[in-house]
Amino acid sequence: MIQPDRDAPLYVVLNAGSGRGDAQETRATIERVLGQAGRRHEVMVRDHGASVSDLAARAVDLACQHRGIVVAAGGDGTINSVVQAVLGRDCAFGVLPQGTFNYFGRAHGIPADTEIATRALLDAQVEPVQVGQVNGRAFLVNASVGLYPQLLEDREAYKQRYGRSRLVALWSAVVTVSRAHRPLRLEMQCGGETRQVRTLTLFVGNNPLQMAQIGLPEAPVTGDGQLAAVMLRPVSTLNLLGLMLQGALGRLGEAEDVQSFAFESLSVRPAAPRRRGTVRVAMDGELFEMRAPLRFSVSPHALPLMKLRPPPAPPA
Repeated sequence: MIQPDRDAPLYVVLNAGSGRGDAQETRATIERVLGQAGRRHEVMVRDHGASVSDLAARAVDLACQHRGIVVAAGGDGTINSVVQAVLGRDCAFGVLPQGTFNYFGRAHGIPADTEIATRALLDAQVEPVQVGQVNGRAFLVNASVGLYPQLLEDREAYKQRYGRSRLVALWSAVVTVSRAHRPLRLEMQCGGETRQVRTLTLFVGNNPLQMAQIGLPEAPVTGDGQLAAVMLRPVSTLNLLGLMLQGALGRLGEAEDVQSFAFESLSVRPAAPRRRGTVRVAMDGELFEMRAPLRFSVSPHALPLMKLRPPPAPPA
């Protein structure tokens, strides 16, 4: 895996529509820190006239030409979009977290403060990080079908109306789970076995921090060659609200109506044919329509992530 030079140029993809604060202020902070350090750089801002994917492709091409580093500045969805362009290419990847939850950055010790995180990039080194995939599309934090994509869709609508905050996200989740939901009937193939299940949602995690926070026993193996699947049995609205509370308290793994297991490869399809022929899938906070079967697995490509260098060992 490539280890960039200490003076490698940085190509930053900044999503002006994600996360906290003002994009111009964020850009000014990044450029000031990199300029003071004498590092070559280019900040590419995504606004209404460009897509993150297009900017990411350009950044990766430049990084490969100049042995540089591609940096995603945004929330988990922005980071995911840039990762699609980086995986399998010969360049390193850095993150400047800007989102509401920032599970990816927090799991890898990347500071949430833009100035501190930018300074940390100047003395970081590449470490390989596991990536999950669904039908070949990468995800870093989680992927899901059923109730969870609906939660994300409603949360985005609430954020557009009331602003981006964890309180708004929590309230939108309460409103969503309070409505009636039809269970999914899924056919699952894993480890050579096929079974039929009824569930409100299938959630696949690749982030040990998120798994640990909600209290699932698979957290230690998530990101270490395996993914974690979580399913909710069909329950009443009151019980579903109770499961939300248990997750918030880090005790979801204790709930009788929750089933979870670790796996390396999992194939999922609706047990009954769907009229539109596709399944709505949420990945790292973004929604996609994908054709069944959905094949979840660990990507063959590790992500070359720029992480803080470990502190020197104390003298013997």
